[in-house]
Amino acid sequence: MKPKLIVIVGTNASGKSALGVALARAFDGEIVSADSRQVYARMDLGSGKIKAEEMGGVPHHLLDVRQPGEFFSMADFQALAYDAIDDILSRGRTPFLVGGTGLYVDAVAEGYVLSDKKPDPALRAELEGYDTPALYAMLREKQPETDIDPRNRHRVMRALEKLAAGDAGPAPRQPRYETLKLGVTWPRPQLKERIDERLARRLAQGMVEEVRGLLDEGVPETFLVKLGLEYKYLTWYLTGKMGYTQMTEELAAAIKRFAKRQMTWFRKDPAIHWLDMAGDPVEEAKNLIADFLGDNPEAGA
Repeated sequence: MKPKLIVIVGTNASGKSALGVALARAFDGEIVSADSRQVYARMDLGSGKIKAEEMGGVPHHLLDVRQPGEFFSMADFQALAYDAIDDILSRGRTPFLVGGTGLYVDAVAEGYVLSDKKPDPALRAELEGYDTPALYAMLREKQPETDIDPRNRHRVMRALEKLAAGDAGPAPRQPRYETLKLGVTWPRPQLKERIDERLARRLAQGMVEEVRGLLDEGVPETFLVKLGLEYKYLTWYLTGKMGYTQMTEELAAAIKRFAKRQMTWFRKDPAIHWLDMAGDPVEEAKNLIADFLGDNPEAGA
């Protein structure tokens, strides 16, 4: 019997963080964040990081575990997440993995067996000299069957690095946990409204000032641009590459495109149970979790 892990996934602005808190409180749980940008300290508004007052007393793990500019890989995340989940289980509490970074979620939930090969700095420096379409063309030449998003520069580069290291095959899987996967989404028009409202709110709360502060303290512009979305567009605005109106319009459109790609990723997993957001998703999720954990007296009745 594998230990049990509850996974909650969803797009930007879907409400998965609040749902995770409500469910963790109901099942004596703790949350492990699966977000590639929330691992960085002082990157709060731009990453959509949950605030202390929104946590409802629920412990959250894997927030603020790196300083801006530091290297952090999927393998780093997986190792830290395994440690956090095993610690939660050892204390008799329920672990919840909550996030929108599909690769991070799958690395833990599916148990990817990851290579221990480190990136080659010389090769990375060479690849950095090419634009993303050129890198993708190189990858397609070497691996015509690739399903990597041609716009995802980081993943394209990592695939080329793996090919160069002779480590090109898909990661084998050794799941550590039995998982219940719950999904949070909205009809596209509602999700677009939620994204626009959330972006306006975070800009009003000081997201521009957050990124300006990071630049002022010496966080490399290249690092912020690589993080994408809010950090990329706000950096471009603050360094004079675009005006404020253009920045907000293009950023809103980019977040919506990203949400669409997130859904494409998650929809490939038939194990995800998509909650009915028009009904009572908290109660629906509670019943599913109770059955999964064996805590529902009505299960099987």
